[in-house]
Amino acid sequence: MKSYVAVFIGGALGSLLRYVLNLNTDSGFFPWATFVENISGSLLLGLLTGFFSFRAKKPLVQLCLGTGFCGGYTTMSAFSKETALILQSSVPQTGVLYLAASLAGGICFALLGIVFGKRISRAAGKEKERFES
Repeated sequence: MKSYVAVFIGGALGSLLRYVLNLNTDSGFFPWATFVENISGSLLLGLLTGFFSFRAKKPLVQLCLGTGFCGGYTTMSAFSKETALILQSSVPQTGVLYLAASLAGGICFALLGIVFGKRISRAAGKEKERFES
């Protein structure tokens, strides 16, 4: 039951942040809010993945932040809808740019997050060992 609550809390917070970003972003011809949410969410999920790969597992924290928050914050369905609408518009090249930038950016930022998450985790572990000695 605790795992459901952890995902629920994280998902509620992530969804709320996404909603606030959408309210305060003028997308114009390019869906900037969804783009920023998905790229930054990929970075955050990568950081969490990298960080917890060298740490004792904390399943409730990982569920809350990874599955819940990142899952609620990022949005594949809005990305798909926006891409389809732009591709059908009078500027389909913008849709192609959005598609390519979102996929490449999401993967690159997730990878960057994993690398930095591992470095942060290792550095924190070494710092802890130094103080325990």
